[in-house]
Amino acid sequence: MRFDRFQASSVTDMKKYIGWIVFGTLFFYLLSVAMPFFLPVATVLAWLCPFLTRENLTGNALAQALVLLLAGAGAILFSASHGVFLGWGRIFSINVPLLAMFVAVSFLCLTNPVDKEDDLPKGNSAAVLTGVGLHLLGAIINLSALFIFGDRLRKKEALSREQMVILSRSFTAAAWWSPFFIATGVAFTYAPGMQWKETLLPGVIMSGIGLCFSIGEVCLFSKKKFSGYPLKKESLAVPLFLAAMVIFIHLAWSKAPVLPLICLLAPAGTLLFMKNSPRIPAVRNFIDNSISSVTGPFALFLAAGVFSCGIKSLMLVFPSLFSLTSATLSPELFATFLGIMILAGIIGIHPVVTIAIASPLLLPLNPDHSQLGFLFLSSWAVSTCSSPLSGVGLVLVSRFAISPGAIIKSNLPYAIAMWAIATLTNNLFFPV
Repeated sequence: MRFDRFQASSVTDMKKYIGWIVFGTLFFYLLSVAMPFFLPVATVLAWLCPFLTRENLTGNALAQALVLLLAGAGAILFSASHGVFLGWGRIFSINVPLLAMFVAVSFLCLTNPVDKEDDLPKGNSAAVLTGVGLHLLGAIINLSALFIFGDRLRKKEALSREQMVILSRSFTAAAWWSPFFIATGVAFTYAPGMQWKETLLPGVIMSGIGLCFSIGEVCLFSKKKFSGYPLKKESLAVPLFLAAMVIFIHLAWSKAPVLPLICLLAPAGTLLFMKNSPRIPAVRNFIDNSISSVTGPFALFLAAGVFSCGIKSLMLVFPSLFSLTSATLSPELFATFLGIMILAGIIGIHPVVTIAIASPLLLPLNPDHSQLGFLFLSSWAVSTCSSPLSGVGLVLVSRFAISPGAIIKSNLPYAIAMWAIATLTNNLFFPV
């Protein structure tokens, strides 16, 4: 009885410091880049986060995390009994850099623009400014931008179908190119030789096509006059500055690892552009009271890492069973995998799960890792805007009262079109 009481008390005490545990994941990961012996500390802190916030884990994400964790653990134990073991460090820490990036980018919400009660602009120009503005702002501050734009647009009336289309597609299209999107971190992890500068141009082209497709659909085929977000020029200062910094550093020093670079630039950019003053107390308050909100995806990402290691272990035990007949990542194979991954995302399987499955299947083909990264980015960009069960979809359903059926119906033609265009773009930039 005393032990149970002590255990409960210890967990309660640790929950008081959950914000600093989350921050510790980022801090010790950055230290581990120069001093690898700190990585186990970051790993332990990362796994503590979903344990301490487990009461917040519900629904589809919890179910997927449990299935992935149990399946991955089973595969690892089975493989170990056949003489194949990847090592506990690799198994538990494979996705820790992604979570550190997630924490780093969360600080950028402190740079959110102040929402003023301006009248909503209307017409085609409003659709263009809303789409481009959300795309650029969301590329840096991520989901916070969707909340800012969506909350402002629905103040007087519910979001229209046209507004939902612009919001969902403009935001997720940034996954094709933004280094601050978690999709890029996933691509670097599961296509480890990917060069960001090689995916940047095709990614920008794809996001541009996606924006033009969506804005054109709203402007040309909608009978309603579009009500947009009252965008100010100063709102774009943060995304443009940080994107320019990443591009400049990466082009000047091509060997600079992008994930640690983002983990450094995001908090630094926050201190430079944040609205609160004095800055340090505001950052401390954010860590104490708000940063723990980013722990939602921790369980899913950590479980996906275990599952991916399980798949890799099984492939080493039964290499012939997982061998693909294609000798290369051919255009046909690219199109097939992309289509399957998009479809899986639409029905509710998180992109990190499909990527964790696809990566060990495709890496033995010795593909161009930048091409593989482009595949993963494309699957993320298309599936997340088309599914009511993705992070973006859940926001639209729960916060803005958009029906799940409307999300799928409105975005299915877009998903098919972007699948075809991404396949053609792959053929153009990554010819076999």
